[in-house]
Amino acid sequence: MDLKQIEYFVRVAELGGFTRAAAMLGIAQPALSRQVRLLEVELRQTLLTRDGRGAAPTEAGRLLLAHGRGILHQVERAREELGRLRGALAGRVAIGLPTSLARALAVPLTRAFREKMPAATLSISEGLSAAMLESLVNGRLDIAVLYNAGPSADIEITPLQVEDLFLVQSRALAGAGAAPIRLTDLAQLALVIPSRPNAIRMRVESEMAAIGCSPRIALEIDGVSAILDLVADGAGAAILSRNAVASAVDPARFRLRAIHEPRLQAQIALAVSAHRPATLTQVATQELIARTLASVLPPARRVRSTRPGRDAPVAGT
Repeated sequence: MDLKQIEYFVRVAELGGFTRAAAMLGIAQPALSRQVRLLEVELRQTLLTRDGRGAAPTEAGRLLLAHGRGILHQVERAREELGRLRGALAGRVAIGLPTSLARALAVPLTRAFREKMPAATLSISEGLSAAMLESLVNGRLDIAVLYNAGPSADIEITPLQVEDLFLVQSRALAGAGAAPIRLTDLAQLALVIPSRPNAIRMRVESEMAAIGCSPRIALEIDGVSAILDLVADGAGAAILSRNAVASAVDPARFRLRAIHEPRLQAQIALAVSAHRPATLTQVATQELIARTLASVLPPARRVRSTRPGRDAPVAGT
């Protein structure tokens, strides 16, 4: 079997189709289809069922997918081990960051990565937690920083820190006062909020339900920048982290009010695939992310991890 053919098959199976896999691999779709077909001919097995919606692995395909992931991982580890003989970790690491944290994390993380692993390549993308989780599962991301990540058979989660959530209002319309607001009183305000299953949206709804109220939704929109623009324009208030507001073009346009009774917080966690063992470069990158996050958010206390035998820092309150 050819390593390229195995890689092509794994990417098609993980992404669920030839079009997405071809785009990710940077090759023409007919060439990709031809290589996967040659692999099927060699193995005398149908590996994928193809239809108008994409491609899914057959029973034989699922078996090869498990072996293929292991084979590709071992090849990557071999490259890393050879790179270590030259005194450097190598390889490519793809990271996903929430938009609200990307501005605070991207520069110091990139600087630390270059200093520690100059022979490696870093790719950073930003987006909503739900989209990053999907990219993590299908292999487009190696590591993701997620808000309020729930348990899943597909990912391993290590809690890092918690971040307070604030009521965000237009300073021009609401004045300069910044008195804390109770969650029950917040339920009376019109909110500009992401659509489900956004992590902050789900946290707001669950906390309000626990005290017998529900949010008053004025607009649903996915994207921190768009939410802040609408808040500044008077469309309503938002519930975001301090970092999300700090990433705005002009943070002075907004007033932040602490939320209490109960306090609203979002947990930040590091997530990796449960199906693909991490390379040495990826493990080193995970450690860099945890350290960098601790440096840009408040000092941390310890909290039990969701992974047996490990503790992770969570921001002090």
